[in-house]
Parts: sequence; structure tokens; C-alpha cells
Amino acid sequence: MHISVAIIGAGFAGIGTAIRLKERGIEDFTIFERDARVGGTWRDNTYPGAACDIPSRLYSYSFAPNPDWSHTYSRSEEILSYIDTMVEDHGIEPHIRFGHTVSDLRYDASDGLWTITFAEAHRTVRARSVVLASGPLANASFPDIPGLDDYRGHKIHSARWDHDYDFTGKKVAVVGTGASAVQIVPELVDRAASVKVFQRTAGWVLPRMNARTGETTKQIYRSVPGAQRLARSLWFWGHETVALGVVWNTPFTRIVEAISRLHLRTQVADPWLRRQLTPDFAAGCKRLLMTSDYYPALQRPNCKLVTWPIARIAERGIRTVEGVEHQFDCIVFATGFDVSTTGTPIPVTGVDGRELAAEWSRGAYAYRSIAVSGYPNLFFTFGPNSGPGHSSALVYMEAQIDYITDAVAQLLGNGWKAIDVRADAQDRYNRDLQRRLTSTTWNSGCQSWYLTEDGFNATMFPGFASQYVGQLRRVDLRDWRIFVHESARTPAAAAIQ
Repeated sequence: MHISVAIIGAGFAGIGTAIRLKERGIEDFTIFERDARVGGTWRDNTYPGAACDIPSRLYSYSFAPNPDWSHTYSRSEEILSYIDTMVEDHGIEPHIRFGHTVSDLRYDASDGLWTITFAEAHRTVRARSVVLASGPLANASFPDIPGLDDYRGHKIHSARWDHDYDFTGKKVAVVGTGASAVQIVPELVDRAASVKVFQRTAGWVLPRMNARTGETTKQIYRSVPGAQRLARSLWFWGHETVALGVVWNTPFTRIVEAISRLHLRTQVADPWLRRQLTPDFAAGCKRLLMTSDYYPALQRPNCKLVTWPIARIAERGIRTVEGVEHQFDCIVFATGFDVSTTGTPIPVTGVDGRELAAEWSRGAYAYRSIAVSGYPNLFFTFGPNSGPGHSSALVYMEAQIDYITDAVAQLLGNGWKAIDVRADAQDRYNRDLQRRLTSTTWNSGCQSWYLTEDGFNATMFPGFASQYVGQLRRVDLRDWRIFVHESARTPAAAAIQ
């Protein structure tokens, strides 16, 4: 016995895939989730101030609109509540198996089934199709800094927040100045006796105008669904124009930088601090930061910015390269995740024993971010080169989900054994993709988590969101090999392989 579809992960992607499968009449699916509840990155990131930097109307699915967003930009608890509501409204919970950590995926070409192995003492499961929806931000990681294990104080990672730790009266370090850090620092400055922020690279910061949504507006959205669709569309096209300034280095990039510099000058009076907070790379090369609270927090009497590079972690704190040891009660690491630009988060074995981790060892790649040749019936959400530099990840993810559910519906509806993307179609797509990436800001010289160590961009999509969505509007079977069961083989069926 086997199931038709196995979905790995119960975050945004996994839940969205489940909803769309049900809407296609496909009920024989199971979501395998390693945690005890749904939510993915929004379940894991509960640090003080955690919020999304994309407007809520756009950071939600068009097929699951929410008229009750409280603000323009939502905090993590409200986003998590939205995910819970989708699960309840669409009857997804009976399909979820919690406490199932997938440790191995292995394809059997003889019957076209995937064998799924779990780290826990559960039986293996076989599935016709697998949707790997674990996401790129599933695994938090401490930075590789010498002496990390020597530190005797309290360590906290932003994605594994310790809510029992009391910061009152404590001396605290924050390592990192990225998207999580700029949300955490203002909260810690309000609680701790002192906060030192260790910056490796300054980022481009834009103001975040977070207006409260009035009850009248919510009522309009509830009673006139088209009004919310219009609001989402306006946000979408507004963000599309931002691509002109952050995806490519153009005159529009200078406008983005000018807005950021004006924001910095308005909020920071000290010229030396402004200099320390001014980036030395083009806007868009690294992720833009959206905050109106970070700069004021840095100028509070109990906060200090440290720009000397970290040499090592000591028993009582952090030692910087000029020989000063800063001592702390707690170090907060806002240093990100193990993003799979190379390798795979779990072992995946395809046709003839092919190992995806080995094939991705120098940089991940896929056909339209969705599938990899030699791994039939296996699909990815937020796979290689599907990262947006300017828009909502959920816009990209929704397009992927609709493409995947269409492919799965054809696979199951036609009784095929397997579908596998053609290697030539995959190669053609990636040659064009990498050619286009050379002219983007991400490949303009700065170091970021978008790139591998040798500069290969396995993360971002070099274009507009509308272009990405457009390429996934239909499954072009000319780019796929179709395999039928031996019992169903006919001369006509053999011809389509």
C-alpha cells in the first residue's frame, strides 16, 4: 500500500499545497511534520518583535484571503494564527502526522514509488509523489566563530528563542544586523541594562510605515471580496516597480539608496555613527531592511554599535580583533539559517542511485525551481532560484503550488507511473537563468547568503515576480518524460517516453 502524495513540512508551503490538492479533488495525501504543530518558520521565530517585512495583503495566499489583518505588516503571532485558520477552514489537520522527521527519501524505478524513512521509530511510508515543502529557513545555525563552545554565559539563537530568560538588568550582545536583528534590538534595549550590537556589514534600511487597519476597512474587505483583491493587486504591482531598483543596478537603485540615506540622516544625528551605518555596496545586493525603530534604538544610552570584527568567543564574552574583550551575561545570535545553496537538508536518492546532495555540491539547481531531472515525481516548493528580492515569497510559492498540484493531478489522473523533467529542458532553463543573474545586483560583488562560497547564485530569481509566475502557469509536457506501468504499455504509450 502507498499514499498518492507525501508532503514534507507543515509550514506555509505544505499547508498551501494541501489546500490546493483538496480543491483538485485529491484527498489521498499526508503531511509529515517534525514538530508538534504547524507554522514552519513562523512557529519557530518567536523572538521579541518578530514580524514580516512584506505587507500582509501580499504575504498571504490569494486563495485564502484574510480580511482581518490588524496592521499593514503583521507580527509573527498573527501570521501563525492565519496558518492555523487555513488548516481549520480547509480541514487539513486530519492529514497531518506530527513528530515525523524525514531522514531519507529514496526512489524505486521499478514501481515509481518513493520510500520515506523517518528519524523516529516509525514505519517507512511509500508514496507515488513527494512534495518537499520544508523550506529554505527550516534549520537555524549558530555562526562558525572560534570559541563558541567556550562561552559560559547564556546563548540564544533568534530562531530558537528562550522565553524563560529574563533580560532585566543583564548585559547583552547581539551578533548580526540583518532582518531579525533590527527587530530584536529595539525590544532588548527596552529590557536589558545594556546592549552591544556587533555589525559585520551595514545594510540599506528603509522606513517601515505600519498603519493599523481600521474596523471599517476590515468590514469592507469582509463584505466586498473584490476590494481585498484590488488591495492585494495594488501592493503586488507597487512591489514590482521596486524590482527596477533592487534586482538590477539601475538609476532606480540610486533612488532606493537616496531614500535610505535620507532615512538614516533623519534618524541619526551623529555623523560618525551615520558613516558606520552606511553600506558600501549597491542597494539590493543584500536583503533590504525595513524598520523605523532600529536607528533610534542604537542611539539609546544603554546601546552601542561595535564594528570591529569578532576574533573569537571567550568564556565571558566576545573578543574583537583589536584585542578588547566585551563581557556579557547573554549573547543573542541573529545570524540566520542553514540555507541549502549546496547539498540537501535530507538525503535524496533518485534513479540509478543518484544522490541529489552530490549533484548539488557546487550549487543547487532545478527546472523552474520545481523539479530535478533523475528524481521523478519529486517536487520542491521554494526550490533553487525562486527567491524574490523585491516581492512576497508567497506570490512565488503560490505559483509553484499551483504548478505542482497540476502536475500531480495529471500524474494521478492518467494513472502514470512517473513523470521526470527532461535533462535538456533543465539545462536550457538554468543556462538562461545564470546568464541573466550576471547582470543583477546580487552578483555585483557583495557577499551574502544568496551565493555559494565560489559565487554561484542558487537562491534568487533574476526578474519580476510576474515573470516568475508566468513561467509556471501551465505544465508543458514537452519538457517531461512520462513513464507508464508495464501492464499499461502500448505502442502509443511507449512513444511518449
